[in-house]
Amino acid sequence: MYYELNYMSVPLPEDVIKLKNYGDFDGAGKLIDYLLESELPQALKKRLEIEQDIIRIVGINEYPFDFVEANKMMKETFKEYQEQELTILKETGKVDWLYIDGKVHFQRRFLMNLIKTQADYEARLIVKEDNETDRLRKQELTQNIQLMKERGYRKVKLHLKTSIQVKKEYERPGETVKVYLPLPKDCKQISDIQIIKTTPEASFIAPENEAQRTVCFETVLQEDQTFSIEYSYVNQVDYVDLDPNKASELQPEFELSEQLPHIRFTPYLEQVLAEILAGETNPIIKARKIYDFITTKVNYSFMREYFTIENISEYAAVNLKGDCGVQAILFITLCRMAKIPAKWQSGLYVSQYYTGCHDWAQFYIAPYGWLFADLSFGGGARRNGDLDRWNYYFGNLDIFRMPANSEIQTDFNPPKQSLRADPIDNQRGEFEYENQGLPYAYLDVKQELVAMEELV
Repeated sequence: MYYELNYMSVPLPEDVIKLKNYGDFDGAGKLIDYLLESELPQALKKRLEIEQDIIRIVGINEYPFDFVEANKMMKETFKEYQEQELTILKETGKVDWLYIDGKVHFQRRFLMNLIKTQADYEARLIVKEDNETDRLRKQELTQNIQLMKERGYRKVKLHLKTSIQVKKEYERPGETVKVYLPLPKDCKQISDIQIIKTTPEASFIAPENEAQRTVCFETVLQEDQTFSIEYSYVNQVDYVDLDPNKASELQPEFELSEQLPHIRFTPYLEQVLAEILAGETNPIIKARKIYDFITTKVNYSFMREYFTIENISEYAAVNLKGDCGVQAILFITLCRMAKIPAKWQSGLYVSQYYTGCHDWAQFYIAPYGWLFADLSFGGGARRNGDLDRWNYYFGNLDIFRMPANSEIQTDFNPPKQSLRADPIDNQRGEFEYENQGLPYAYLDVKQELVAMEELV
């Protein structure tokens, strides 16, 4: 991989932290350049090299709106808005912000996040959003649970098309590019994966057992060129009704290790886990207590790019907020600390009402084997008072998934040469010129469900 991300666990020099916290990214960059000219321990050198890219990404793309711009956006969006509200939201941690050159700036999706997570602000929208799609999606999930319990399983064939294109202002026709799109991988619930069409012709399609599976295009970029792939697969999910009394006395010892920097057994997380478990020894009840903690205490929130967070699991447990992937990584970390095997799964959520990126987790309990936990879907159900759906997503999953990844922060096959837009996950794809990898702000990514067929 372009970086060995485990070096993010190395602490930064104090003066770099001071400059970064003030938002003097130019000054921090210059200091890092100066330090890298010195003889340093190899671990510190690698940490500083990573930090160069982190401050570049944070400073350019992630926090574009100052107080004046953000207040204007709030006034144009919400009824009866008062300017002091933004200050209160900042002081109570309900909007994401940081300093840039000593001035407060707000995260690029702060407004969307406020509407999604704060019901009182959603109710005050000047232009009401159409909630019919969200209502139908929730109805679809409820119907899925009913069918799963009645039949004991569901089996569907899904046909998808995904595409990626560089935005016009960043297009450089005539240059060689390497482009990646995620593909369904061989895993517990997936079979009969078929590649239907690639445009242009693919240079390489990674094996089905790849940890982060992709199709790769390597070609000379044409004007207005779109890279796309169509594929189909069969997804079968079995319903499991977990009974703590049936848990085996002997549990397996795989998938229990740290994976720095994000699956890290820190002293704070040890204290949190001890409080959660309160002496419990049954593995199903332990996993459920961890699930309950995250789904009731860690509020859903849009995130800045994962690459800019030093330790995702601890971030979630300290700030008590995070999106689907942040919550999944915290669950995996706490389960492993509790001697419950746990691992990652991610890709797309795919249904007739919505298709988009999503992350979830798996955990292992003998004699049941690998089980699922969807923390953000479970937490959303709990907040909406749907306890049946909250309980369902501990142990079970719906059929509306395209899993492309079974691990975080692993190389593609073939490897990307430049820094990935997302070095942790693989949901949207990647695009690079010979001398530059592009961030998602420079790209248009589309994911489309073509067809879904229920199989008996």
